[in-house]
Amino acid sequence: MATPSRPIRVLIAKPGLDGHDRGAKVVAAALRDAGMEVIYTGLHQTPEMIATAAVQEDVDVVGLSILSGAHMTLFPRVLELLRDQGRDDVLITGGGILPKEDIEQLQTLGIGKLFGPGTSTTDLIDYIKDWFVERERQEA
Repeated sequence: MATPSRPIRVLIAKPGLDGHDRGAKVVAAALRDAGMEVIYTGLHQTPEMIATAAVQEDVDVVGLSILSGAHMTLFPRVLELLRDQGRDDVLITGGGILPKEDIEQLQTLGIGKLFGPGTSTTDLIDYIKDWFVERERQEA
C-alpha cells in the first residue's frame, strides 16, 4: 500500500433522525488512530449541514453512517450539494444497513465503496488510503 503525502482529512457524519452513533464513533477513532484528521459532526445532521462542513473543513472524504433506511435519499443529496459547491473531488463513502441493490445503484451515481455491519475498520482505512494515493497520482 502506498503512503499518503499528507494526513487525509475525513468528515464523519450521522445524517437524519437516526440516533445510533456508536459505529460512527468507532470508525472515527479508527481513522484517527490510522493517522487521518477526523471531524465528527455528531447526530442529526442534514445533508446541507454535512456538505457545508465538508467544504469549510476542506475534507478529502465524507463518511456517512446511515441506519435509518434513508440512504437512497441522503447519499445522493450530499453528493449533489458537494458537486454544486465545486467539490466533486471529495470521496463519499459510508456504511449502515444497505441492501446490495441499493449499494450498486448508489455507486453508479458516484458514491464510493459502502460498508455493512461487521466490516473490519482495516478494510475502510485501506480503501480510503488507496483512493487518496490514487487521486494524488492522477493530480500529479
